[in-house]
Amino acid sequence: MIEATNFIEEAINEELAEGKIETVHTRFPPEPNGYLHIGHCKAIAINFGTARKYGGVCNLRMDDTNPTKEDTEYVDAIREDIRWLGFDWGDRFFYGSDYFEKDYEFAVELIRKGLAYVCELTPDQFREYRGDLTHPAVSPYRDRPVEENLDLFARMRAGEFPEGKYTLRAKIDLASGNFWMRDPVIYRIKHVEHHRQGNRWCIYPTYDFAHPIQDALEGVNISLCSLEFEIHRPLYDWVIEHVSVPARPRQIEFARLNLTYTVMSKRYLRALVEEGRVDGWDDPRMPTLCGMRRRGYPPEAILDFCQRIGVAKSDSLVDISLLEHCVREQLNRTALRRVAVLHPIRVVVENFPEGETAWFELPNHPQDESAGKRRVAFTRELYIDAEDFSLDPPSKFFRLKPGGEVRLMGAYLVRYVGCQTDEEGNVTEVTVHADLETGCGMPADGRKVKGTIHWLSASESVETDVYLFDHLYTLENTGDLPEGMTLNDCLNPQSQTVLKGCRVERSLAEAAPGEQYQFVRTGYFTKDSKRDAFLQIVELKDKKPF
Repeated sequence: MIEATNFIEEAINEELAEGKIETVHTRFPPEPNGYLHIGHCKAIAINFGTARKYGGVCNLRMDDTNPTKEDTEYVDAIREDIRWLGFDWGDRFFYGSDYFEKDYEFAVELIRKGLAYVCELTPDQFREYRGDLTHPAVSPYRDRPVEENLDLFARMRAGEFPEGKYTLRAKIDLASGNFWMRDPVIYRIKHVEHHRQGNRWCIYPTYDFAHPIQDALEGVNISLCSLEFEIHRPLYDWVIEHVSVPARPRQIEFARLNLTYTVMSKRYLRALVEEGRVDGWDDPRMPTLCGMRRRGYPPEAILDFCQRIGVAKSDSLVDISLLEHCVREQLNRTALRRVAVLHPIRVVVENFPEGETAWFELPNHPQDESAGKRRVAFTRELYIDAEDFSLDPPSKFFRLKPGGEVRLMGAYLVRYVGCQTDEEGNVTEVTVHADLETGCGMPADGRKVKGTIHWLSASESVETDVYLFDHLYTLENTGDLPEGMTLNDCLNPQSQTVLKGCRVERSLAEAAPGEQYQFVRTGYFTKDSKRDAFLQIVELKDKKPF
């Protein structure tokens, strides 16, 4: 028996101890109507991770029972995302539509048992007759004869009726305090082409009816789902109890992931894409897994985040800074260090010979000697970052300034000599004098220099664009909109900043898309897979100068 670390594992241990199950068999059933996001990642980690921990198996099943927004594009993307996270389903890949014939047979079984009937209430009438906590629902067609129900249901399948004319409802309890049990709809007419079945079907089962059947037919015994399905569990159990499926899976609910400054609705995320408010599903600002992959988030960091937030029974709002912390921790261990100057100012070293080059060695990873070192060129003309120079510095400004001296990281000490400015007073060039005796060592006279800044050779660096990111929304809790506001009103106009003319080490011109680097003193970045640019993954925890 595995030691339980959460209530799901406690329940599984009970099932195992009582002999109700022998092997843990879970499933992940995404609807292929959009790309997976960080919220799905939690469900993936729980379903696949729990099965892995118990030496069991996890199915991947596309919940394609609603043909309106489903597409094979999303199916392929879902599989790619799950594999990227490090999980696999082996030969246990299924579609909900694989079971349409079985779903239909079980619906007929319910009709024959007097447990389902064809209803012709309109949506407005359905709401009108639904009742409330003190009044039961009403259904004028509840006592329709079995043979008539069978005939109408067969004709619904044959396509004789227009969309919305009839539904098939389960006959359960019109007075139930759980409104999901008040004779819920289990089939509806939809004259829509299915992405796999074509026009073979014009009636489709609801998720609440099809899902428990699919679980049972696949041998799933632990059906894990998010907390909003807790109220649906009695219907799940009712379906399992009243149709002749070969297994009795157990549904267990867990709290879904809610993240600050983030929206988890696939419907809304799709609207962002379709309205052109973002650059596709894989826009680096999107909470989608493909967006995070493009941005350079390591899958190990995302899974570490899911592990840290744990499995809970009640919803809560998780600070996105925890996810960023996990990303930063992972990249601090794995990302190679490189120099990039994002706001370059040209620097001329007046006493360094023109046309000559000095070479210095910098570690590829300060904490990993096996990563080795690389040589960087020092020439007469350099670039430093605009943030590292000030003509009128504040107190405790330990970077380059009039009357000041700084260390060029891994190279010489330099002191300020003068600068040039444009008509608007912006500094365009700085002149310095280098102490060529210092190299990487301390000055012979023992003087102390507090500041160290990064730099690049003008001739041995290359120009590139760099994309910086902020939260996509300005509202911390997007689930609690102020009155009169929409999510679009909360979109952050500063969520993306493009820096032109940045300078990076020449070797980065050959960086492969997705490779991750720490730009020293700046943050973590990756080469974009769609354009010749670098994308900010996450800032350093503390961007203070040396």
